[in-house]
Amino acid sequence: MTVAKRILVTGGTGPLGRAVVDRLAAHGHEVRAVSRHAPTRGEPRAFTWMAVDLLGGEVPESVVGGVDTIVHCASGRRGDVEAARNLIAGARRAGGPHLVYISIVGIDRVPFSYYRAKLEVERLIADSGLPWTVQRATQFHDLMLSACQLLARSPVMPVPAATSFQPIDVRDVADHLVELALAAPAGRVPDIGGPQVLSTRELARSYLRAARRYRLVLPVPFPGPVFAGYRGGGQLAPDHAVGRITFEQFLAERAAATGDRKAQVTPR
Repeated sequence: MTVAKRILVTGGTGPLGRAVVDRLAAHGHEVRAVSRHAPTRGEPRAFTWMAVDLLGGEVPESVVGGVDTIVHCASGRRGDVEAARNLIAGARRAGGPHLVYISIVGIDRVPFSYYRAKLEVERLIADSGLPWTVQRATQFHDLMLSACQLLARSPVMPVPAATSFQPIDVRDVADHLVELALAAPAGRVPDIGGPQVLSTRELARSYLRAARRYRLVLPVPFPGPVFAGYRGGGQLAPDHAVGRITFEQFLAERAAATGDRKAQVTPR
């Protein structure tokens, strides 16, 4: 029988954080979800939500006090390092709970500014004195979808040439984070990736089929060190393809959900 734990999830209303919260709550754990924005769905008593801005300075004792584990899913375009410092300081004051962090495959191989911030957060956690676990994952399906939607705005859809990605579903990542949250601290654990390594041309065509759109897909050699890193495969984890949900399955689910919503509002 699993002993119930008190677990704090940062970014608890985002796609990944909410998936982690739902799984932990379903298994009877006492879950605190913190974020800047209130949850839009879910049972009110399944978890406790707290409005917290990790960039706002000291993290209150009422947030981190008494928890066994913190799963740090909160992230943004800016401020990740500062947010991590504030969270780590709060965790130290609270007695040193296990800190589980979700990072990105290739942050030490692709020279992207956002990746450099994630790498710095990893270093802060490793040097924090807290018991810790870091899990790196490949890009999420949601990110690949957003990129495809952006690139498909024109009649010709340019995609990075000679580049592949290995997208993974947030539900698969959430399953792994829950396992890590309930286990002993493990340091840097093996990377995880989606079930398929797909070229940008394949990703684009999968999106266009699901969206029922036509675009000429044109591979273009995007310049710069970031795309050179991508062409070198630094973002991939082919030996750790543990994800189960493919990009096409994800797109089909999104298309079905969008169709259902449209059907609900279509006047008779």
